[in-house]
Amino acid sequence: MDNQRNMILAIVLSALVLFGWSALSERFFPTANPPATKVVNGKTVPVATPTPGPIPAAAAPAAIRDRAVVLAEGPRVRIDTPSVAGSINLTGARVDDLVLKRHRETIAKNSPPVRLLSPEGAAGAVYAQFGWSGQGLAVPGNDTVWQADGQLLAPGKPVMLSWTNASGQTFRIRLSIDQNYMITAEQSVANAGAGPVAVRPFALVKRTGVSADPSTWTQHTGPIGVFDGKADYSINFKDLDSAGQAGKSLTSTGGWLGFTDKYWLTALVPAQDAKVNASFRTVGDKLYLAAFTPVDQAIVAPGKAAVSTTRLFSGAKEVAVLQSYENDLKINQFDKAIDWGWFSFFERPIFALLDWLFKAVGNFGVAIILLTLVVRGLMFPIAQRQFASMAAMRALQPKVKALQERHKEDKQKLQQEMLELYKREKVNPLAGCLPIVIQIPIFYALYKVLMLTIEMRHQPFALWIKDLSAPDPATVINLFGYLDFTPPHFLALGVLPILLGVTMFIQFRLNPAQMDPVQQQVFSIMPWVFMFIMAPFAAGLQLYWTVSNILAIAQQKWLYSRYPALKAQAGPITS
Repeated sequence: MDNQRNMILAIVLSALVLFGWSALSERFFPTANPPATKVVNGKTVPVATPTPGPIPAAAAPAAIRDRAVVLAEGPRVRIDTPSVAGSINLTGARVDDLVLKRHRETIAKNSPPVRLLSPEGAAGAVYAQFGWSGQGLAVPGNDTVWQADGQLLAPGKPVMLSWTNASGQTFRIRLSIDQNYMITAEQSVANAGAGPVAVRPFALVKRTGVSADPSTWTQHTGPIGVFDGKADYSINFKDLDSAGQAGKSLTSTGGWLGFTDKYWLTALVPAQDAKVNASFRTVGDKLYLAAFTPVDQAIVAPGKAAVSTTRLFSGAKEVAVLQSYENDLKINQFDKAIDWGWFSFFERPIFALLDWLFKAVGNFGVAIILLTLVVRGLMFPIAQRQFASMAAMRALQPKVKALQERHKEDKQKLQQEMLELYKREKVNPLAGCLPIVIQIPIFYALYKVLMLTIEMRHQPFALWIKDLSAPDPATVINLFGYLDFTPPHFLALGVLPILLGVTMFIQFRLNPAQMDPVQQQVFSIMPWVFMFIMAPFAAGLQLYWTVSNILAIAQQKWLYSRYPALKAQAGPITS
C-alpha cells in the first residue's frame, strides 16, 4: 500500500512539473524560433512561412497599398552596401526601405531577405525620419521634397539632401553609411535671412505593430534604450498603449533609443555628449514612436549655421558589430541591445568561446559539442569529488540509519548526532550537489546565448537538423510526418529530446540507489518529464544537454572502476 501511494505521489508530482512548466514557459521563457523544417514521410522539407497580412482596415483603410506601388510613388535615393539594400524617400527625408542581405526569413533557398524598414502606406510600416522644429520660420515637413546630389548611398559615397525655404534658411542632411548597419545623418541649418532663427533638430523612428517575439523576463523586446548610462528594459508596448500619446519621456546625456526584436534593432543615437529629451509614445492604434530632440534650441544668427549629428542603426544584433560600434564610435552600452540579463559576465565568455569554436570548425553543432567537452573537462575534478563523497555517504548509511532509529523521537538530537558523525568521518553531505549547482548557471548562460544571439540563427548541424535555433523537427509522435496531424508543441518530441530523456535515465540509473523509495520513483520518472519539457527548446540546447549526459555516463563508468563498492549500489543497468 505504501509503495502504491508513493508511486501515485511521484506520478502526480511529475505531471505537475510537466504541465506546470508548459504553462509557465509560455509566459516567462522565450521559445525557440519556429521550426525551419519539418519531417514529412521521412524527408526533411521547409516549413512555409505565411505572408503577413495588411493592417486592419480600421487603422488606415485607404492608406494600405502594395509596397512596390508605394516605393514607386516618389523620388528616391538607392541604398546599397555589403550588408543592406533599400532606398531613402526624398519626400519627408525618410529612411523607409531596408532589407538585410545576409539574413533570410527562412532557410529555403528562395527565401526573401529580412525586411526591417518599410514605407508609410505599406503593410507593417517602419521608418526613420530626420527633421527640425522651429519658431518664426518655415521648416521642412512630411510633404517636403528634398533635393539630392546623388542617386546612390553606399560606403564611401555620401549623399547630401537639401531644401531652402522662402526666408533664406537652407536645411541640409548629409547621409553616409558604413559596411554594416549604421547610417550617419549630419543635420545643418544655414541662415541667409535677415534675422536670427531658433531651430531644434529631431530624429524619430515610427513602428507599426508590436514585436512578433514575446517579451519575457529572460528576453526583452519592444521599446529599448540607454539613458544616462543605464540600459532600460522596463518599457513595453502595453505600457505605451496604456499611456497613449503622453507616453514616457526621459532626459539623458547621450545614450540611444529605439525598438528591438529578438534579433533585430532599429535605434537612434544622438551625439554622446548632447543632452536630449527622449520619448516613447503611441500615435495611433498599434502605431509607436521613439524620438529625441536636444534640450536646448539652437539660435542661428544671419550668416551662421548650426550642425548636429545623429546616427541610425537598423540591422541585425550581431555581437561583434554591436561591440565595434560601442568601442569605435563610443556609443554608450550599445551591446546592451542584446538582453544578456543578470549573468552577462558569465554569458559573454561562453558566447566568445562558442563563436571562436564555430569559426574554427565551421559547424555550429560541432562547436556546441566541443563546448560541452570543455565544460565537462573543467568539471571533471569536481565530479571526482562528487563520487568520492557519494561513496563515503553510502558507507555511512548503516550508521545514519542506526542514529535515526535511536533518536527517532528527538529530531534535534538526531541532527546534532548526524553532524557529529559527518564531522568525525570527514564527510560533506552537500559535496555531491556541487556539480549540479555549478551546472545551473552554465546551463542558463548557454540557454541565453543560444536563444538570443543571432549567430546561431539558421545554422545547420547534420542530417535533418537544418536550424539549431529551432526545435528538432523530426517529430516522433506523428511518425515523422507519416501521420497527418501536428502535435502540440510540448508533445512534439523530436529525436534529440528523446535521446536527452534516454541518456538522463541511464545517468540516473548509474547513480547509487536512493534510500527513500519516493525519491527513487521520482528520479525514475523525471528523465521522461524533462524529455517533454525540453521538446520545444532550441535543438542546439538539446544537443548540448544530450552530449553532456553521454559524457557524464562515460565519466561515471570510468569513476566506478575506482569505487567498486559504489558501483555495486547502482541500478541494474550497470551490470
